[in-house]
Amino acid sequence: MRLRHPLRSMSLILPLALLPALIACHGAADPPPPLSDAAKAAVVAHPGVPSEPLARAADALFTTPGIGKTQALLVLYKGRIVAERYADGYTRNSRFLGWSMSKTVTGVLIGLLVADGRLRLDEAAPVPIWQRPGDPRGEITLRSLLQMRSGLANQEAIADLGADDAVRMLFLDGRDDMAAYAETQPLETETGKVWRYSTATSVILADIATRALTDSHDPAVRRAAMADFLRARLTEPLGLHSMVGEYDAAGTLEGGSMIHATTRDWGRLGEFLRAGGAVRGAQIVPSDWIRFMTTPSPANPAYGAQVWLNHAPHEGEDELFAGQAPASTFAAIGHLGQYVIVSPAQQLTIVRLGNSDSPQRAALRPLLADLMRAFPVSRDDD
Repeated sequence: MRLRHPLRSMSLILPLALLPALIACHGAADPPPPLSDAAKAAVVAHPGVPSEPLARAADALFTTPGIGKTQALLVLYKGRIVAERYADGYTRNSRFLGWSMSKTVTGVLIGLLVADGRLRLDEAAPVPIWQRPGDPRGEITLRSLLQMRSGLANQEAIADLGADDAVRMLFLDGRDDMAAYAETQPLETETGKVWRYSTATSVILADIATRALTDSHDPAVRRAAMADFLRARLTEPLGLHSMVGEYDAAGTLEGGSMIHATTRDWGRLGEFLRAGGAVRGAQIVPSDWIRFMTTPSPANPAYGAQVWLNHAPHEGEDELFAGQAPASTFAAIGHLGQYVIVSPAQQLTIVRLGNSDSPQRAALRPLLADLMRAFPVSRDDD
């Protein structure tokens, strides 16, 4: 019998013995690429959470293809800025149009007037043309308007832009007197039963607020009354020095879509809401009003009163990320991917401003959820 040379046998055995290790090395995930200088500079030195995961999650909002363009990002944790970044051409002093984030400002404005006793939540909304005998719109309350369940006819975000009520109101036949356009729409469904997103509804709310401040029909007087009230009761107390609204030719605040502010001021608004309507210990709007705004509408659990909630809707596309972040999360959300996301359970406010169409926003939302996951849940989520 021929004996195998021991060294030759060993040369055959060693590769076999090392095979599992070689396979494991080959299958190991490649390390992530190094962070760019911009990604590292966006995060403060001691953010209160691990810096690298935060920087990577924030960087993804600027570098991931297919999500549109992020122009600004601000993250506030436990009341302080822990991450901030701007795309080329934008700075902390740039004002950004909030689009439908303006609706949340309008919701707070109505809360101030309800707290003052000038408006009542569950009485007929004080729109003069609805108060004629036999007009079914006389059953519409302030509550149903705030919760987007007035029953008024409205088509929004449809393919035919010429028939889109928001487009017609803002840019076409309704642009000079937006409230008149919105308030003359007929009742299409029973008040309170059907949820329908409506920019026109928020303009009606802004008109109601203006008429609570002045009886004048003079556009300049109406505009001044609203601007003075907003400045004295909201923007100055909150330090929102950059926040300005646009007005139509009738002097009505375009409270559904046309309020501008810097990224930091949008963040201050979010922090104000997270604090239950208080700032620096002063209660600006009753905490019960913020609780109302963040309570699900009876007709859509994913919507409150001029804010979006992190719950699955009855039907249609999610606007936030139910199941991927605390259920108590809520947000002001605007056209083209404007977000002020507030997570009370995480002591967290995130502002993302940019330009993303509908498919891009669907890809963007998981990245926003990833950013939220960089922060712990610090108290029980209601």
